[in-house]
Amino acid sequence: MSSKKETISLIDTFSEFKELKNIDRSTLISVMEESFRNVITKMFGTDENYDVIINPDKGDFEIYRNRTVVEDDKLEDPNMEISLTEAKKIDEDYEVGEEVTDTVDFLSFGRRAILTLRQTLSSKILELQKDNVFSKYSEKVGQIVSAELYQIWKKEMLLIDDEGNELYLPKSEQIPTDFYRKGDTVRAVVAMVENKNNNPKIILSRISPVFLERLFELEVPEIYEGLIIIKKIARMPGERAKVAVESYDDRIDPVGACVGVKGSRIHGIVRELRNENIDVINYTNNISLFISRALSPAKISSIRINEAEKKAEVYLKPEEVSQAIGKGGLNIKLASMLTGYTLDVFRDIDEDEEIEDIYLDEFSDEIDQWVIDALKAIGCDTAKSVLAIPRQDLIRRTDLEEETIDELLKILKAEFEEE
Repeated sequence: MSSKKETISLIDTFSEFKELKNIDRSTLISVMEESFRNVITKMFGTDENYDVIINPDKGDFEIYRNRTVVEDDKLEDPNMEISLTEAKKIDEDYEVGEEVTDTVDFLSFGRRAILTLRQTLSSKILELQKDNVFSKYSEKVGQIVSAELYQIWKKEMLLIDDEGNELYLPKSEQIPTDFYRKGDTVRAVVAMVENKNNNPKIILSRISPVFLERLFELEVPEIYEGLIIIKKIARMPGERAKVAVESYDDRIDPVGACVGVKGSRIHGIVRELRNENIDVINYTNNISLFISRALSPAKISSIRINEAEKKAEVYLKPEEVSQAIGKGGLNIKLASMLTGYTLDVFRDIDEDEEIEDIYLDEFSDEIDQWVIDALKAIGCDTAKSVLAIPRQDLIRRTDLEEETIDELLKILKAEFEEE
């Protein structure tokens, strides 16, 4: 009864290994043969006189033992030798010195040998699978893969690829607005492959700039073919991204090619990235021009570059400042990431534009405090607010002497004229 069970057990073992994916036929045969030879060596001290033939297609195997025929009274090693009497039972024509090859029933080696074989095989196959997965996905780092969402945990999601391999998408590598259900197909880029204690762990990412770059390659043939190069990418996942592109062919407009007719090419990328707003700009080695383009849609007036400190002072019209900074400082942050420069924004004031206002309290060394208080009483806190009121109105409203008002106006006007 035990023998029958072991036979079924061995058949199951071969069926399992026969169905294995990712392991080539020659490797599978080699591993199985090695496993059998290990068991034989443990039992008899050597495997050199055995022939092991593996038939993975049929899911079975054959073992043959080669022994030399010796006189009955000279038999010393039953594993390497066979007596003449026993040899003649197989074939009458056998003579001393000849070699006899007979089939070995592996089950006759006993239960322990069979268990050892199964354990050895399982261990070697598992090791092969792990090596194969590690090797396969190490080559895929930076490439997009698609896999089915199998399990959602608090800190990560478990995905299963077409070959049953486990892939992990950490919460920290998901776009903040990502929402998936079990069974959904998820696209992401292979970020890294860890290998702790020979246990490969494949980590995916949807927030990596590389993911955005690969999506552009899929949607824009000119990028895939190398006619357009993505020079730099800056991303705030799920919110906004800036992509700098350059064309090696003067006939190709790189920005137009990336966006597509009526945004046809970029729409697919935007959808995949949960409506992430993508700005595509022309790359240039001219850092001033590059910074100017990076701050789009804001239009800048001038730039002062400090190359040593990687800093730039950007001057814009007052109405352009808010666009340059962007909601929550997003635009200027992305422009800084894209260009590699720390950007400081300043309002650009025209020469004929009035200069900054000055509080009246700053004139306390020239104007008596009781005069300043009288002006504050009518709602004037700054120099400009006083100068904006006609002389006669000032006299009437403050109830101050004409000479006092004239002296006051003289001091305030002089301050601005000096500026």
